[in-house]
Amino acid sequence: MNDSPTGRSAGTTRRRLLAGAGSLGLLGLAGCLGTREGPVPEPTVTGDRIEDWRQIDESRSTVFEQSYGPVTVRARERTLIYEYVDVAEALAATFDASGSPLVFFATRIDLRPAVDQLPAGVGRDRLMAEVEGAAVDAFRAQLRDSGIENVEVADEGTTTVRSGHTATAWRLAGEFPLAGEFPLPDGSTESVSETVEMESRLGVWHDGTDVIVAGGAYPIDPLIEVIGEALPDLADAETLVTELAGAEAAEALATDPAAFDVDVSQLLISVA
Repeated sequence: MNDSPTGRSAGTTRRRLLAGAGSLGLLGLAGCLGTREGPVPEPTVTGDRIEDWRQIDESRSTVFEQSYGPVTVRARERTLIYEYVDVAEALAATFDASGSPLVFFATRIDLRPAVDQLPAGVGRDRLMAEVEGAAVDAFRAQLRDSGIENVEVADEGTTTVRSGHTATAWRLAGEFPLAGEFPLPDGSTESVSETVEMESRLGVWHDGTDVIVAGGAYPIDPLIEVIGEALPDLADAETLVTELAGAEAAEALATDPAAFDVDVSQLLISVA
């Protein structure tokens, strides 16, 4: 998979990610950086498509610390988490539930001291061997926090991001449990419990200063179809959603997943 872009975690997984990410800079950028002071700058999603998403959470932490001879390296992260507004609001109006299967993550990882100040011989090969697998593990943990389960790697390759850097990219598959009570026009409710098949894309690259991790997830079938499968003996799902939450909600839930794939793919390569 070439030129095909493919999202919070803690403990060993995140430490492994950051160890590997540090090696990415060590291998290619030694001698070109200085030491940054102050807080980690937030990642910036430069694509216009982010206007359809809203930030729902943020994390800032020191997530990696390791000594290399006389030097102790600390990695600090800043992560922004987004959800797709129209779908999140449509699901909330329909099921009176929070959460959405459409999520996007952007993370900046800052190593201190900078890579040009690290001593030679810091186990670069070992660290580099871990970075890609650890990035996938960390992304899986972020997806689990968002309710997406059974995430598995489906494809791996590379892509060129908007800044011109080459990212390692993955496509992943997973599932999102859609459950709740669906109100009916007669005042009764119908239980909905369906599994939404999901696809995710992830990219990891070094931007010349920091490691960037970006990715998102989206359903592979229109959500209105999943709702319809859960309500097989009732009226058309789109009609019911329109009566319950309005035409805009029904339209959001009927969106072709290919549009979400484009959104996530373009947002991924726009992070800086």
